[in-house]
Amino acid sequence: MQVCTSSGGVESKDDEGIAYKHFVDSLAPLSLLGIDAFSGKRLIDVGTGAGFPGLPLKIACPWIELTMVDSLNKRVNFLQEVCSQLSLQANVFHLRAEEAGHREELRESYDYATARAVAHLRELSEYCLPFVRVGGSFLALKAGEITQELDEARNAIGMLGGKVERVIPYEVPHTGKRTLLVIKKISHILPKYPRNPAKIAKTPLK
Repeated sequence: MQVCTSSGGVESKDDEGIAYKHFVDSLAPLSLLGIDAFSGKRLIDVGTGAGFPGLPLKIACPWIELTMVDSLNKRVNFLQEVCSQLSLQANVFHLRAEEAGHREELRESYDYATARAVAHLRELSEYCLPFVRVGGSFLALKAGEITQELDEARNAIGMLGGKVERVIPYEVPHTGKRTLLVIKKISHILPKYPRNPAKIAKTPLK
């Protein structure tokens, strides 16, 4: 599956709007959780697109060990060039999320998985929680009203070894209402997850 990234909220094409919509929003976990929460951590950005939120987090916290995963090769090439130009150390994989989630070197080995995506939280959790070690967290940056979506996803999150730990609403200029969901990994995930996209779409976890 290609996880389509989106910041949601108000569209803005001016430089200031882009800065808020993409860069400031990507840095929300730092201000909401505290920069110390990311000290010495391994972070994987799933369906990273143009590198949000992974690249801004890496720029702000160079000590983060960053991995970015995307299904489009042109995005991967772009990210590799950006990292080279900025002298940033990062691993970039050209992989679909469901393939990467079964890679031994990636599975349950990260302190944090991040995603800014339009996918339903229920499906997004199936793609992201397989990367998170027990004790780590999936950080989902979501747009708009998420109460119903969260209620629909809670049982699936539990089936995937997770637990909703914090729900933090916030606002960013030019972006609108946002929510940071902190989903803690409390137990190992079953080997069958993530499933292939067809199964996820046809029979979402409930």
